[in-house]
Amino acid sequence: MSMPAALAEVMSDFNEVEGQDKLALLLEFANELPALPTDLEEAAMEPVPECQSPLFLHVDAEDPNHVRLYFSAPAEAPTTRGFAAILAAGLDGQSAADILGVPDDFYGELGLANLISPLRLRGMSAMLARIKRRLE
Repeated sequence: MSMPAALAEVMSDFNEVEGQDKLALLLEFANELPALPTDLEEAAMEPVPECQSPLFLHVDAEDPNHVRLYFSAPAEAPTTRGFAAILAAGLDGQSAADILGVPDDFYGELGLANLISPLRLRGMSAMLARIKRRLE
């Protein structure tokens, strides 16, 4: 399974904690979601309706060797923000080829399936699918 080193590191962080500590780690990620650049407005971003909370993303693939990812999710949606932050931490700045190589179900390796509803996990899958569509 091909995985960018940054995403493998995030997954390793999740694999080192158990149970409720995984949720605490997800919340830490949610708090670290990078702010949008001032020149990028939510209106110019793509909504991800599969997410349970309003989430918008923007993929800047002008340089296919250094793809930039931007996410916007409300503070009152920590799970969605956490998923976006995981993708930002693991995939922002990677090459399009590396991102396209990430398995669609990689989030299963985070060990959150017992803690978060399948509907919410599908939101993370939808984010990755939309990012990949922008890069194909």
